[in-house]
Amino acid sequence: MSRVGKKPITIPKGVTVTKIDRVIKVKGPKGELSTDVHPNINVEIKDGEINVSRPNDLKVNKSLHGLSRALIQNMIKGVTEQYQKTLDIVGVGYKAEQKGESVLINIGYSHPIYFIPPAGINVQVTTPNQIIISGIDKQLVGMVSAKIRSFRKPEPYKGKGIKYSNEQIIRKAGKTAGK
Repeated sequence: MSRVGKKPITIPKGVTVTKIDRVIKVKGPKGELSTDVHPNINVEIKDGEINVSRPNDLKVNKSLHGLSRALIQNMIKGVTEQYQKTLDIVGVGYKAEQKGESVLINIGYSHPIYFIPPAGINVQVTTPNQIIISGIDKQLVGMVSAKIRSFRKPEPYKGKGIKYSNEQIIRKAGKTAGK
């Protein structure tokens, strides 16, 4: 049995979960999310709990069991408290600036990068060197933060670039001077 999959999910107050065919819809104070569940996975909603089960012990069903439970849990957590990722911009002259809903990023290229976030994602520039990405969809928050980070990944010699705030950059020693 999947250790993650067999745990029941408790539905907090203020959150409604509905199941129509294979679609699970979660509605809470921050918004509404939905996902399709694989046909082999059974989802039961009763008494303020959600139980996810699988029909047999095939490898595919074992994989989908824990995955489906985790996706539903992430949706419930997202509609009650938003997900958030923080990016730090490191480098001389590197900065970000809020322009309405979008962000203007200067990171050493000949042109500034103008990033417009997708619907459901909130991007804030708290200081010129820090960007906070928040939203109710965990996957979308992760994808947007990875996209912004990909504009200039941190390099290992000076650590310049865009990094996650909790990321440790492994530094390399540069060339040593000759005689």
